Amino acid sequence: MLLRNALRIVRKAEIIIHQNPQINTSYVRLFASNKNDGSCKPPPRRSDECTTGAPRRSIKNCKPETPPPPTPTRECKNPLQAPVPPRVDTRTSDCKIPPYPECEAGSRTSTHSSQDCGKSHMMKECPQPECPYDDSSRQKKYTKHLFGGILFLLASLAAVYYIGLHKRREKSPPSVVKIPAKKQKKIRRIPRIPLVSADIPNEIPYLLIGGGTASFSAFRAIKSIDPTAKVLVITNDGFYPYMRPPLSKEMWFNEDPGSTKQLHFKQWNGTERSIFYEPEDFYAQCKGLKEQANGGVAVARGWSIKKLDVYERKAYLDDGYEIHYDKCLLATGSTPRNLDLFENAPSNIREKVITYRGIYDFEEIDEVIKDGAKSIVVIGGGFLGSELACALARRGRKTQMRVHQIYRESGNMAKILPEYLSQWTTERVKDEGVNVINNTEVEDVNIERNTLILTLNNGEKVKAQQVIVAIGVDPNTELAEESGLEIDEDFGGYLVNAELMARSHLWIAGDCTCFYDTQLGRRRVEHHDHAVVSGRLAGENMTGAGKPYWHQSMFWSDLGPDVGYEAIGIVDAALPTVGVFAKATDKDTPKAVVTATDEGNRAKMEAKAPPVQPAKKPPTAPKDGEDYGKGVIFYLRDDIVVGIVLWNVFNRMSVARQVLKDGKKYKDLNEVAKLFNIHEE
Repeated sequence: MLLRNALRIVRKAEIIIHQNPQINTSYVRLFASNKNDGSCKPPPRRSDECTTGAPRRSIKNCKPETPPPPTPTRECKNPLQAPVPPRVDTRTSDCKIPPYPECEAGSRTSTHSSQDCGKSHMMKECPQPECPYDDSSRQKKYTKHLFGGILFLLASLAAVYYIGLHKRREKSPPSVVKIPAKKQKKIRRIPRIPLVSADIPNEIPYLLIGGGTASFSAFRAIKSIDPTAKVLVITNDGFYPYMRPPLSKEMWFNEDPGSTKQLHFKQWNGTERSIFYEPEDFYAQCKGLKEQANGGVAVARGWSIKKLDVYERKAYLDDGYEIHYDKCLLATGSTPRNLDLFENAPSNIREKVITYRGIYDFEEIDEVIKDGAKSIVVIGGGFLGSELACALARRGRKTQMRVHQIYRESGNMAKILPEYLSQWTTERVKDEGVNVINNTEVEDVNIERNTLILTLNNGEKVKAQQVIVAIGVDPNTELAEESGLEIDEDFGGYLVNAELMARSHLWIAGDCTCFYDTQLGRRRVEHHDHAVVSGRLAGENMTGAGKPYWHQSMFWSDLGPDVGYEAIGIVDAALPTVGVFAKATDKDTPKAVVTATDEGNRAKMEAKAPPVQPAKKPPTAPKDGEDYGKGVIFYLRDDIVVGIVLWNVFNRMSVARQVLKDGKKYKDLNEVAKLFNIHEE
């Protein structure tokens, strides 16, 4: 900045000097007259020179005489100063100077110059040369001195700036980072525990790759059959295995900041629990796992497997470390999708867009809300996007935060629910305070004053401090090519048989697997309960059970504490459906059922469900305009029930499993609906 200002001043000075000849000539003479610094004494005055004692007017009476001879050149005796070059006579050869008038010594009196201010200067009456001076050499000297002065000034300013910058760097410690006014997005850095791969066992009976629900369910099954088993879990996550469903549901309703920071949540009945399946002291240390006589489960966090040698039964860490296993489970899960529009956007836009999946995502959005965000956009109309929109809208009521939900479908969960129920659900989402913008897509995105401006394909513009993308996931199959594993071309995911086996001694479970269902055919399921079921089956088969996949997994979704549903089988809105509904009561809500059972995990509630007696009378269907309070929706393929949704009907999943297992063609599904007792009040 100093250099820039100095250059600007010098340039302005040059322009003024060259535009004004008088100033230019004065500068030239000034440079010429200031060469002597006083170290050389002037020559002695001649006796016939005029003295200052004569009055100014006596100059007129001075008699002319021949001009004095030129002053001989003198050498400067100052050793610290370079010798001064001789003066060059800049007059042309034909220049003539008139004779000076003669003056008498002592004929002048000293008078202060201020007394003659009103009169013209007497020096103007001195004779002037009758020829022009050749100023070319003086101009060259002036230019040389000017540029030399400029270079010296710039060099001095640069030196001052560099020295000052160096001193400032020395004063501030290198570990201190100055935070700008704009809050920067936190960089996710997952620590490696243990720190070095040498502390990880290089031989292990059971190796589980992936630290999610499928792996947790698998090692529980292994330990239940083989209590002394030694199990090693390798995960690129920074946490021990935990539940994902509360991250889009109950975690947002927790009003205790301390509890939220510890990743605890309250179920709908008010009971508090941790998001982690097991406490930290449940797990063994990686370094001493091989020496433990009673076995145990160790989790190496922040590490990734880059390659599997399925024939030699070796796994290679990302640093090349080899782990030999007897049996291996691959449960790498899935990765959320993002829109190309956001992935290709500038970094200042990308840092305000997040795909929602795990604990890090929850903590980031929670921090955005605490920082005073006034608007959040959720992109996606599926069960995850709808859950998040409802949960965030309730969370934002106290701070007047606006939540917008944008999706291309006609209604919420339109790919799952029949159209009439999807439209009814959309109205319930709006009742939660969500601004639903359906049948639209984001066409463009810009940023102004730290706020994103989303342009929709209908021309509407939406402002947001944060965007959450929830449009589905892709299976993590990066190991397929390096390890020689097959990928299903239709559904994606690792191709396995009904026993979830991909190779000898290698099983695959969870979101990343495409398995063969003995009843419904080849499938790939991405829900929490499927991770539980497939992980448990893989763990049992790793200990020698050899069971096929037959137990149908279920999934559930809650749009707040008052509306929820459970589903099983193939649930696709493109299939023909038959819905049977009844009026709901206060007991027909997620909050009520959790209060009664003290269990927020619907998969566990199924085991606690009491036996159900078929109803003696058909359910009362709601009239037009009434709420679809509770009911059962059957999904048909070739007139056979292949999927069931229980709408605000709980503890009936065992009945739904039996209906799917029978695989019959029913003439009247109202009779089948009696099995669910939805008419009870």
